[in-house]
Amino acid sequence: MSKKPIVNECPYCGSAMTVTRMTCHGCGVNVDAPFPMSRLGNLPVEHQRFVEMFVLASGSLKEIAEKTGVSYPTVRSRLDKVIEALRNEIAKTRQVKGSLLDAVGEGKLTAEEAARIIKEI
Repeated sequence: MSKKPIVNECPYCGSAMTVTRMTCHGCGVNVDAPFPMSRLGNLPVEHQRFVEMFVLASGSLKEIAEKTGVSYPTVRSRLDKVIEALRNEIAKTRQVKGSLLDAVGEGKLTAEEAARIIKEI
């Protein structure tokens, strides 16, 4: 039996899935909570696979084109789509415009919220 890749989209409605359980295989402890996904983890699976190829090819689009048998412009177009999708993911997680210190000073954020945002960057 072949394993199917885990995807981040609901097979029923297409909405984003979230991780809600983590298990320690050493002691059996389970933690149930909504866990945040990474920005790359939120990208469609085909974009994630492209990022893997890109990294393994040391960023060489020419090498990716040769290995996959597609033209360089096609690979470049694919990279542009991945970049656009990643920029959209980053934009979704941007909670504050301007300085974090300004947001804290204006009472829009607590210091703890600002610290959490900084840790996520």
